Amino acid sequence: MFEPSEPRSEAMRTLYWRSEILQVMYWLRGEGFGDLLDPPLLERFLGVDADIGVTYLDRLVDDGYVVRDGEWYALSDKGLEEGALEFASAFDDLTRPTHGECSDDCWCHASADEAAACADQRGAHNHQ
Repeated sequence: MFEPSEPRSEAMRTLYWRSEILQVMYWLRGEGFGDLLDPPLLERFLGVDADIGVTYLDRLVDDGYVVRDGEWYALSDKGLEEGALEFASAFDDLTRPTHGECSDDCWCHASADEAAACADQRGAHNHQ
């Protein structure tokens, strides 16, 4: 069975871990397991060595997605929003519009942001 691995280039690895970390932080929060994450918890959920995880967590702090308090990390408002989009895109096949909601060339098929905007627009039309 194929098991995905992290990308080889540093730029893609950074994007990969940003997505993975934001998703797990969003999921933990949504499931009621708390708003805080430390490197050992990150290691347990994502399998990334805690020392390496700190590197990616600190990048998320620098980028404004996460805030740090000592050894603990929490999603910022920006991180919460991006985490929701990353989490939704992980289940994209389940959340894509169904037949008749939009056309095959709709921008909603290109990104999670566009899918959310398309769904919001369709919802507004349905309530008028």
